[in-house]
Amino acid sequence: MNIDLLKSNNSKAKTSAAKASSSNALIDVGVNLTNKRFDKDREEVIARAQSAALSGLLITGTSVAESKKALALCQQYQTDFPNFLYSTAGVHPHDADHVAVDYIAQLKQLAMHTQVKAIGECGLDFNRNFSTPAQQKIVFSEQVALAAELQMPLFLHQRDAFAPWFNILSPYLGKVPAMVAHCFTGSKNELMQCINADMYIGITGWLCDERRGQTLRDIVSLIPLNRLLIETDAPYLTPRTIRPKPKSSRNEPSYLPYILKEITSITGLDQEQIAWQTSRNAEKVFNFPTKRN
Repeated sequence: MNIDLLKSNNSKAKTSAAKASSSNALIDVGVNLTNKRFDKDREEVIARAQSAALSGLLITGTSVAESKKALALCQQYQTDFPNFLYSTAGVHPHDADHVAVDYIAQLKQLAMHTQVKAIGECGLDFNRNFSTPAQQKIVFSEQVALAAELQMPLFLHQRDAFAPWFNILSPYLGKVPAMVAHCFTGSKNELMQCINADMYIGITGWLCDERRGQTLRDIVSLIPLNRLLIETDAPYLTPRTIRPKPKSSRNEPSYLPYILKEITSITGLDQEQIAWQTSRNAEKVFNFPTKRN
């Protein structure tokens, strides 16, 4: 029943996909490329992503310092990998307790650069409470307001905090260009609330883990293709479906096709259709240069 609903919702996307290029180019909308686990071979990781038929990476900013590093990587590799790397600028809820007085002004300055495509990763995380819930709400609210002011998309994090997270976002529905529920792992009810609010849904290698990802596997067919984005969240969430199993537990963008393959397997939709539509969604949401028909 879920698959039939998805196919019905996406009949227009299927028609468009039939006209698309035969290329399976993908865009990874969530890569923690500033992570120290990439320090030894970052350029090789980017090259492998291109070899795996990816056409773009969005590097996640999780603090002011990491957002600056993300932008610096985009600038550093622009010559060797033109129009391939982009970034976000934001403060993750884990870092909310440590923001400077002028952190919003610093994010605003970063957002002026053309390579910076969204505000975030921002949101609420009450699972570990590395920052106090009260401060998380303040920092999140301020970043949502900044996205509305700058008319930029929001790259959103949420864990064990759906109700207050959604309450903070609700007044801004329709007032920012797009909201992306990054690395969605929630319930069916939470998914439907996000979809009904016209959010985009980011799917990671969590889907490839039948042990803890079964809930997501059961509901992924409910996501309309025109709201679906795919991401690795590298170096985290390495797909368990990779064969042969990689020697390193580190995830990287070149593994994104395994997530595409798993979505195809679960939904029964055409892999080329999903690849084309998710990349088109990413180009639209983040204002990437269009690289497809």
